[in-house]
Amino acid sequence: MEDAAPQEPAQEPPGKFTSLSGRLLILTVVFVMLAEVLIWTPTIARFKRTYIEDQIARAYLSILALESLREVRPDASLESALLNQTETLAISLRAADRRLLYIGDDMPKTVDLTVDMMSMSWFGFIMSAFDTLWRTDDRVIRAIGMPPNRPDIQVEVVFHESNLRKAMVDFSARILTLSIVISLFTATLVFVALQWLIVRPIRRLTRRMMRFRDNPEAPVTTPAGAHRSDEIGVALRELMEMQHQIQSAMRQKDRLATLGASMAKINHDLRNTLATAVLVSDRLQYIEDPEVKKVTPRLMRAIDRAVAMCSQTLNYAAEETVRLRPETFSMLGLLEEVRSSVPVEDGREITWRLDVDPMLGAKADRERMLRAVLNLCVNAVQAGANLLEIRVTLEDGWVHVEIADDGPGLPDAAKANLFKPFAGSARKGGTGLGLVIVRDTLRVHGGDVTLKRTGADGTVFELTFPQGDVDDVD
Repeated sequence: MEDAAPQEPAQEPPGKFTSLSGRLLILTVVFVMLAEVLIWTPTIARFKRTYIEDQIARAYLSILALESLREVRPDASLESALLNQTETLAISLRAADRRLLYIGDDMPKTVDLTVDMMSMSWFGFIMSAFDTLWRTDDRVIRAIGMPPNRPDIQVEVVFHESNLRKAMVDFSARILTLSIVISLFTATLVFVALQWLIVRPIRRLTRRMMRFRDNPEAPVTTPAGAHRSDEIGVALRELMEMQHQIQSAMRQKDRLATLGASMAKINHDLRNTLATAVLVSDRLQYIEDPEVKKVTPRLMRAIDRAVAMCSQTLNYAAEETVRLRPETFSMLGLLEEVRSSVPVEDGREITWRLDVDPMLGAKADRERMLRAVLNLCVNAVQAGANLLEIRVTLEDGWVHVEIADDGPGLPDAAKANLFKPFAGSARKGGTGLGLVIVRDTLRVHGGDVTLKRTGADGTVFELTFPQGDVDDVD
C-alpha cells in the first residue's frame, strides 16, 4: 500500500501590513493624498493669482486714499507708509486722464520678472506657481493688472517674490495638514467598511476552506453570510456546493475502490472458471453431433466476450495513472495491424479503405493508439458495419484520424451517454468503457476524440493528437 502524501502545514496568517485590510488602508491613504495633490496643483496656482490680484486691488485703494488725504493734509511720509502697508516697492497707476507713480527708497534698478495678469493663461499660472516654489533666490516682480470693476485703469505693483513664496508655503502647509486629516479619516472609514463587508467574510471563507482541507468528510454546514446577494454570498454558496460535490465524489470513489478490490479478489476464480469452460468447449468440437457443432462456436465466442469484458473492466478500474511509452511508428503500419486484428463473425466480409500517406509517421504510445483505433473499428463491426473508411491527414503538426463506417448509427441513449463509464454502450451486454478508454488515451497524449456525425447512413469519429518529434519512418 502506498504511503499517503504528506499534508502541507497550515499557512501563517499575514502580518498587519501584508494582510488585505492593511494593504487597503495604505492604498486608501496613498490614493487620497494623490487626489489631494491633484487638487492642490490648480489651487496653489489660483492662490498665486489671487495674491497678485489682491496686491493690485490694495495698491489701487491705497493710492485713492493717499490722494484724498493729500488734498486735506499733504504729508511726504504717507507715500512711504503706503508702500510699507502694501508690501510693495513701487506702485504705478495709469488712467486716461492721469498717471501716478510712487517709488520707495529701496527700489532696485532692474526688475527680474514681469507678470501680465491680463494675458497670462491658466496653465501659465500653474507653471509660474511651481517656478515660485522651487526657486531659492528673491526675485523682484512687476505685476500688471486692472483693479476690480475698473477696466479703464491699469495698475502696476513691484514687490519681492519672497513674500509671495512665504504665503504660498504657508498655504501649502495648511492644505497638507488638511489633506492628512482627510486621508486618515477617509482611510479609517474605508477600512472599517471593507473590514466589515469584505475582509471578515473572506477570512471566514478562508477558515472554512482550511477546515475542509483538514477534514473533508466533516458535515457541510451553511456558512454565515450565504444569504448575501453580492459576490461574497455567491462565493460562499458555490463553496458549499463544491464541498457537497467533493464529498459525493469521495464517497463514489470509495465505493469504486471497494468494487475494484472485490473484483480483483474474484478475478482469479472467475478466470479459472472460464478456463474450465474453454477446456470443456474444446472437447465439444470433437463430438460429431451436428447440433453440438452448431452451438460450439457460439459458446466459444460468448466465453471470449466474457473474458474481454472482465479484463477491460479490471484494467479501467486499476489504471489511475497512465504512463506513456512513446515511440515513432508508421500510421499505415498501425492501420494494417488494426485491419488484421478486427474479429469478423459469421463469415462476414468487411471492406476496408485506407487513405494514408505511407511515409506519415507519429510519435506516441503505439500500443495505446492501436487499442484506441481498434476499439472504434470493433465497435463499428459489432454494430453491423460492412465498410470501414479510415483517412489520416497531418495539419499544423496534428494527426487527424477519421474513422467512418456504414453502420446503422448510434442510438439516442448511446449519444447522450457517449463518454460515461458503464453507461454509453450502444449494444446489449457492452460495458460502455470502449469510448471512455479511447478518450482517455487521446487526452493523455494531448488530443481528443469527437463524434463528427452519426445517422442511418453511418457514423464518423475523429481522433486528433500531436505528431510529436518524429524520426525517420521506414
